[in-house]
Amino acid sequence: MTVDLNAYRTLFDLKGTTALVAGGAGGIGSAVSTGLAALGCRVFLTARHEQKANETAQAIRDGGGEAIGLGLDVERLEDLRQFSERLHQEVPKIDVLVNCVGTHIEAPAEEYSEEDWDHILSINLKTAFFLSQEIAKRQIGEGGGKHIHITSVRGALGISRGYISYCVSRGGMNMMIKQLATEWAKYGITVNGIAPTFTKTSLVARYLEDPSFYKPLVARIPLGRVCEPNDIAGLAMYLASHASDFITGQIIYVDGGLTATQ
Repeated sequence: MTVDLNAYRTLFDLKGTTALVAGGAGGIGSAVSTGLAALGCRVFLTARHEQKANETAQAIRDGGGEAIGLGLDVERLEDLRQFSERLHQEVPKIDVLVNCVGTHIEAPAEEYSEEDWDHILSINLKTAFFLSQEIAKRQIGEGGGKHIHITSVRGALGISRGYISYCVSRGGMNMMIKQLATEWAKYGITVNGIAPTFTKTSLVARYLEDPSFYKPLVARIPLGRVCEPNDIAGLAMYLASHASDFITGQIIYVDGGLTATQ
């Protein structure tokens, strides 16, 4: 039997590919952007403020990767479409889309305002779909591509806090991922979700720094810790590579075993 080790090594080689990491300068997004660049991918990463995106991109370039920072306000659909048009003038096709955009506003369900509901559903769910749509338009007929959305265990599990809009938006995203994977499979586009538990980022720092919240949380996680951005980056690197070509429509939990106990 002849074994070709290079055939396995190249499964994780992203040289010659291009990725868009929306929210790529955030706590999760910067780790994902760096991981993709480490595999040889040319990374376009976005942030609401272009300076923040540029700083992250410069750090990746300083480390030997290829990255470009861009400003993008995801809340305005017209801005998103114009951004997509400009991006595709520079690079005809994006091979990999990673959507790291997300936020939340906490309030009891009985007091939740319409304004906050619309804001969170717009950023967490509406943006996810139209971002995927913009990228898929150029992938259809061009060999397909990979779409990876950062969702959450809270898309499947409730929580005894005022997370109504966040949980609903992530649950909707999970179904969106399955539907897009089903519709776009014929074009060679895979769509998957990464669902972490609480991750060490600035978005949830105030919770994780509160012992009354942190200790019970970790006690429910079999591996005994919360998620780190690199835990998510590692899975994103896999889902962006040819090693995952037969995986689509999946929500993969990065939660230390949390959902296995529910």
